[in-house]
Amino acid sequence: MRIDILTVVPELLDSPLSYSIVGRARKKGLVDIHVHNIRKYGIGPRQTVDDYCYGGDAGMVMMAEPVFKMAGELMQQRTYDEIIYMSPDGERLSQGIANELSLKENIIILCGHYKGIDQRIREHLITREISVGDYVVSGGEIPAALLADSIVRLIPGALTDETSALSDSFQDGLLSAPVYTRPAEFNGWKVPDVLLSGNPKLIRDWQDAQALERTKLLRPELLEKSSGCKSGK
Repeated sequence: MRIDILTVVPELLDSPLSYSIVGRARKKGLVDIHVHNIRKYGIGPRQTVDDYCYGGDAGMVMMAEPVFKMAGELMQQRTYDEIIYMSPDGERLSQGIANELSLKENIIILCGHYKGIDQRIREHLITREISVGDYVVSGGEIPAALLADSIVRLIPGALTDETSALSDSFQDGLLSAPVYTRPAEFNGWKVPDVLLSGNPKLIRDWQDAQALERTKLLRPELLEKSSGCKSGK
């Protein structure tokens, strides 16, 4: 899989994409991630990538020309399954979206900055917009790193134990059950006996019950959404 990330602040992506699961997946050759500085195609001697907003609103807007030139250069080399813009307007990132994107071959992720990007980029280049939540951050770099991480960890071989991803929160529409490690007792607090029983069926039943209970308590809207989908709403 290849992921190309377009940004005006590439330094913000150095650390998130170089360590832990994503970093190891890159070293193994499971994913090829390239971060591109849009300023390479900036306008004029100062390599300008932004300009004032038509209409008089405050804030600067990323210009269309540098983005189209950089994306066009990449698109001449390969076909992309998705060109994604990280935007608060987009569909909310979910485990289902991460699962879907992990099956793609080539993806471009565009990081907005300043006030946003020229609308013509969104209308004539972007194929999908994704949001990481109902809030605004300084740029799309951190959301892009989050999206990349959610995708890469699902690529076969990225995790030491590939079955681990199957029990993550949201994979089955529920939160995960509580998890414990050694020692079996700490400060008088004990690990539930069922987890020490060695009985896989009892453990699985306990985990399913806990996942359902935790979802009811902490994220009841997930159950409502699941129920709506099953009823065809």
